[in-house]
Amino acid sequence: MKRGRPATRNEATTAILNVLEKSQVPLTTSSIRSIISKELTRKFSWNTVQKYVNELIQTNRLNATNLPHSKIPNKTGLTVYTLKK
Repeated sequence: MKRGRPATRNEATTAILNVLEKSQVPLTTSSIRSIISKELTRKFSWNTVQKYVNELIQTNRLNATNLPHSKIPNKTGLTVYTLKK
């Protein structure tokens, strides 16, 4: 039996997947961070969430979509994330 608190990696990745599963729209890293911070009543930094999102993309569990910039043509803007189906 494992002792101590659960690893942040396990807690954060399951929370990220649950948030994206419930969401009807693609979410940015900042929106994912704020939702999981509220759900788990613990603050997560943007860098931590981005690190785990990148890991989920590498394991083919998430899709990343780059949106065009709203004001500068031919430049990428926000990156939004969805679950792979």
